[in-house]
Amino acid sequence: MPTNPPAAKRAVAAEPPAPLNAPRSRSDLFWSFTWLALQGFGGVLAVVQRELVEKKRWMTREQFIEDWAVAQIMPGPNVVNLSMMIGDRYFGLSGAATALAGMLLLPSLVVLSLAIGFASVADHDVAQRALRGMGAVAAGLVIATGIKLAGALRSNAMGLPACIALAVAAFVAIAWLRWPLLAVLLGLGGAGWAWAWHCLGRARRAHEAASARAPAAAPSDVPAKGAAGAALAAGAAGARPAAAADTAANNNPASLTDADSGQAPQP
Repeated sequence: MPTNPPAAKRAVAAEPPAPLNAPRSRSDLFWSFTWLALQGFGGVLAVVQRELVEKKRWMTREQFIEDWAVAQIMPGPNVVNLSMMIGDRYFGLSGAATALAGMLLLPSLVVLSLAIGFASVADHDVAQRALRGMGAVAAGLVIATGIKLAGALRSNAMGLPACIALAVAAFVAIAWLRWPLLAVLLGLGGAGWAWAWHCLGRARRAHEAASARAPAAAPSDVPAKGAAGAALAAGAAGARPAAAADTAANNNPASLTDADSGQAPQP
């Protein structure tokens, strides 16, 4: 029988996603964030997303967006906050300290070494042009990562139109209006929080209403089905003794009447 390609594609799409991985130990957590920090030249967001979501699969895109948003509104470097959140999630306070050490220990030594070496050539025109080129590459990495993560907004509780509206408003406020970052976080962030709270509450009330209607409809059907089943069972129970009596009478010649046996009546 030929295979239907659309049906096969739908079956593949309906398969559940692969389970997420987790750090095997604290040493795995330490070296993972050390390697991540050593790669974070310029576009650290792109490196973090690729390592944690695509390669190691410690979180989904949706989880990464939510955790990154929390890390961004907290004081301190975003990636350091995110590393401590992930370490605390898997190993508690010791995991948070391990992730922080992985982010800062070896990378700090590398940065100090590069700073000492760069101090001697910082005034050269070639070095200045190289830094400008690296800045353009970092901006491209951040934009590409934002486009890649935009697909996860389809499953956001606020809905895709609201997410796009908030993103555009934040871009306009920072790039064109030059608003302070704190004002954007408090204003647009507060508006997004309020709308998300409203959407989640509406979804919860709809779920509770659907759950309340489902048990109320079930008992009305059960007695009717139970009465009909009882009647059928009673009829079947009454028919079985009669059938058994007929079978016993047919198998027992002594119980046959004279008319049924075809013999003359016994005196």
